[in-house]
Amino acid sequence: MSPLPTRMAIRWERRQALMLPPGQGQLYWHVLLGDDPDARAIVQEAHDRLSGLPGLDLVPHSFIHLTTFIAGYSHEITDHQVSVMAEDAAAQLARVEPITVTLDRVLYHPEAVVLEARPAERLRPLLEAAKFATRAATGRDGVLAHDVWIPHVTVAYSNSDGPAAPIINALGKRLPDREVTIRSLHIVNQDGPETVWDWRPLAEVRLGGS
Repeated sequence: MSPLPTRMAIRWERRQALMLPPGQGQLYWHVLLGDDPDARAIVQEAHDRLSGLPGLDLVPHSFIHLTTFIAGYSHEITDHQVSVMAEDAAAQLARVEPITVTLDRVLYHPEAVVLEARPAERLRPLLEAAKFATRAATGRDGVLAHDVWIPHVTVAYSNSDGPAAPIINALGKRLPDREVTIRSLHIVNQDGPETVWDWRPLAEVRLGGS
């Protein structure tokens, strides 16, 4: 992820071919953070600084998340397989205690503005559990959302082609840090186009066997 792009790009235009119609979705392993007060606070700080700038779709607070892994298309994974995935992930994470990470550093991509979750290594057990459970339950490998896994929380997506400098100047490279404690991992069906935000949590896997 380039730290300082010179221009922003239209995320939805490039991904149009990948967007699914309503009634079809993909199953994601997400850390859902919409109820976490510290995650909401730092995202709101970012939104306040970006307020008034054109060309951005701000992530709604209810959908604040950290993407871990993509299991596959919803029509290719049965309800039973979802249950097995959750059970297998729970077994993998039974001895993993809740994970505390820091959100503060701002990372810029031509299509998005995100907050890095660090240290990334603490979150590796979530990724490994998601990979293992997806393969064990479906017989297929899932995929990473990006070529390189950099745990992050997105605050805004770009919806226009324009200079990046106004966004970078408004937000800077770092926000006042917030610590967020991750206690569970969800399997979420993202139904239809991304812009609709039709998310349906199907299962929750608690860390530490709780």
